[in-house]
Amino acid sequence: MKKVEVFSAGCSACEGVISEVNDISGSKEVVVLDMKDPSVSSRAKSLGIESVPAILVDGKLAECCAGRGVNLKTIQAAVR
Repeated sequence: MKKVEVFSAGCSACEGVISEVNDISGSKEVVVLDMKDPSVSSRAKSLGIESVPAILVDGKLAECCAGRGVNLKTIQAAVR
């Protein structure tokens, strides 16, 4: 059985994704991890998670969740 972990900040966007992941995962265990917990946020950082919600399947960051996050160069260019 695959293990699914969702890193969440508890916001409505995260809650919506958690609900959808629970729906599509069927009988697989879905664990929700609270990014407000320092140990969870530290683990997320070590895994390369840059934004939430983020999903791990069997310990691997889902492709849809990789490479996301704030790009300060893009923001800087946009505000100039």
